[in-house]
Amino acid sequence: MSDAPLAPVPGLARRVLHQPGAVLGGGLFAVIVLAVLIGPLLWPIAPEFIDVAARNQGPNLAHPFGTDQLGRDTFARVLWGGRISLAVGLSAMAVALLLGTLVGLLAGVFRWLDGPLMRLTDVFLALPLLPLLLVMVLLFRDSLSGVFGPEGGIFILIVLAIGGTSWMNTARIVRGDTLALREREFVLAARAAGCRPVALMLRHILPNVLSPILVSGALGLSTAIVTESALSFLGLGFPPDFPTWGRLLSDAVIYLADYPARAICPGLAISLTVLSVTYLGDGLRDAMDPRLH
Repeated sequence: MSDAPLAPVPGLARRVLHQPGAVLGGGLFAVIVLAVLIGPLLWPIAPEFIDVAARNQGPNLAHPFGTDQLGRDTFARVLWGGRISLAVGLSAMAVALLLGTLVGLLAGVFRWLDGPLMRLTDVFLALPLLPLLLVMVLLFRDSLSGVFGPEGGIFILIVLAIGGTSWMNTARIVRGDTLALREREFVLAARAAGCRPVALMLRHILPNVLSPILVSGALGLSTAIVTESALSFLGLGFPPDFPTWGRLLSDAVIYLADYPARAICPGLAISLTVLSVTYLGDGLRDAMDPRLH
């Protein structure tokens, strides 16, 4: 039994609905997710279809975002690339939340692990993120591609690389809340009743730190999407025939002066997605902060 001040779901939903930023961000993110999931099924032009006669066109009725140098429809490629970018962002966020929550719980519950785990967290925080990701991709790209294929290997590598270098803030947040909960009456009562440490973490502490974990996940999703786009923009992401948003930006750079729409469209997709997730995370944080209520 837990006496921690958890907000009931209906009350939390009402608080979120009273946050204009959260409503706007959540609605926009839902529209983007539906567009990338359903859009490729409804749009009649396949992203890999080549029409040489229609190459390098600007936005028009047949091609709302124009076409590339091979005549491929940019709108179809942006929709399809959104699936890959969001899949990478969500998967990397899940890895980061899993690692951060595990490290934070262990550091908060076991005193003898607190020092080593927090020093390890400090080491990862001190490392330069982008150079570290570049080194990881260059070292393991070929080996993973040989085992899981070009697409599967790069997907696994990017997800593990981004998730494995983005868990530190979640670990610190979970550790701080765990340290506060460790001295609460319901935790002391569970210990006195003979509750084992693993059961104590899973049954009594973890449900009471879900709120900051959700907020951290929402904010971490935007970071994961931007990081994946940066890697693809630098040519270290998916193969060229995989139209992620970062890859579309990279391919459009050399045509930026003559065909700016080719860079504006994927850049706008990245910006709107990151903006919506950021607003959603800020709204969730405000709705779950008891000091504001």
